[in-house]
Amino acid sequence: MDIVYTLFIIIQVLIGVHLFAPLFLCFFGLFNKKTINKGLVEVEFDYAVIVTAYQQTSLIPMVVDSILKSNYSNYIIYVVADNCDISELNFTEKNVVILKPDEVLASNTKSHFYAINRFQREHEIITIIDSDNLVHAEYFNELNRFFAKGYTSVQGVRAAKNLNTPYACLDEAGDIFYRLIDRKLLFEAGSSAALSGSGMAFTTKVYKDCLEHNEIIGAGFDKILQYEILRRGFTIAFAEGAIVYDEKTSKTGQLVNQRSRWLNTWFKYFFLGLSLFAKSIVNFNLNQGLFSLMLLRPPLFILLILSATFFVLDLFFAPLFAIYWVLGIIIFIVSVLSALKYFKADRRIYTSLKNVHKFMYYQVLALLKVRKANKISVATEHYFKEEIKK
Repeated sequence: MDIVYTLFIIIQVLIGVHLFAPLFLCFFGLFNKKTINKGLVEVEFDYAVIVTAYQQTSLIPMVVDSILKSNYSNYIIYVVADNCDISELNFTEKNVVILKPDEVLASNTKSHFYAINRFQREHEIITIIDSDNLVHAEYFNELNRFFAKGYTSVQGVRAAKNLNTPYACLDEAGDIFYRLIDRKLLFEAGSSAALSGSGMAFTTKVYKDCLEHNEIIGAGFDKILQYEILRRGFTIAFAEGAIVYDEKTSKTGQLVNQRSRWLNTWFKYFFLGLSLFAKSIVNFNLNQGLFSLMLLRPPLFILLILSATFFVLDLFFAPLFAIYWVLGIIIFIVSVLSALKYFKADRRIYTSLKNVHKFMYYQVLALLKVRKANKISVATEHYFKEEIKK
C-alpha cells in the first residue's frame, strides 16, 4: 500500500511541476541575461520567404502585399501553391515567384523543399510564412538582430490577426501564454524558444541539414525541426519584435479539427521529449534539459483537467498534498495574467476568459477525434481577410 501511495505522489509531482515552470524559468533567467542590439543593424541578410498554400489561395495576395510593404528589400518570395488554382495569382514584381507542383504534395516540408530546390539564388536565410499570415513592416530587420549575433534559428511572434469571436480571443489568450512561457522565459532561461509553424527563420544550411532527409507525414514538422536543431547543439532565439499576424480559430468546427491535429502531433512526437531529456543528462546541457521538459508537458487543457482531478482525490487520500495543487494553480493564474499584461492583450481577450470552459469542451471533443486527425484535413481552412495598412 505504501508503494501505491508513493507512486500516487510521484505521478502528481511529475504532472504538477509544469504549473510551477514559470517560477523555475524566471529563476534561471536571473543568471542568464541576454543582450541583443536594439539599435540599427548594418547587416542585411538575403532571405528566401517561403509562403505555403494548400487548396486555398484567396489570402495569398494579402500576405505577399504585406511582405512587399515591409521596410526591407533583400528577399525573394516563393509561393508554393500546392493543389491550388493559380489563375488568379498575378504578380508583376520580379521578387515574387509562384510555384505550382505537378503532383499534390500535401506536406509542409515537401512544399518547403520544392521551393528550396528552385531558389533563384543562394539565400542565406529561409523564413517560413503561412498563407493566412500578414508580416509586420520591421519583421526582417528584427530577425537580422539575432542572425547578426550568430544565432542560426529564430522564432518570432504570431499575434492575432482577428479577434472576431470569443473562440478567436481564447485562441490568442493561449498563444500569449505560450509566448511568455515557451518562448520568452524559456529563451531567457538559457534554453530555446519553441517553434510555432510560421513566423520563424533559419540559416539555409541548418534548415536543410535538419529536414532534408526527414520524411515527415502529416502535421508537426516544427516538432521534428526544433528537436533536430537542439540535438545539434543550437539555440532557437526568440525575436519579440519580429511579428507576423496569424488567423485565430473563430469557428467551433475549425477549432475541433485544428486541435485534433495538434493533439495528434503531441502524442506522436512525445518520445522526442524523452530522447532530448536523456541527451541533456548525457551532455549536461541546460538548453536541451529545459526544452525537453517543455516538450513533455501535456496540452494545457489536459494539464488543467488532471490538476483538478488530483486535487479532488487528494482531499480524500492526501489532504496535505492538495496544497501543492492550490499553489500550482495560483502560479498558473498569475502567469496567464502576467502574459496578458506583458503582451498588452486586447480587452476582448480578458472578456473572453469567462468562456474558457466552452473552449476546453471543444478541445475534449478534439481529443476524441485525435486518432483520425490527419484524415480530417491536412490544413486549416481560413476565412478572415485583412491587409497591412501603410
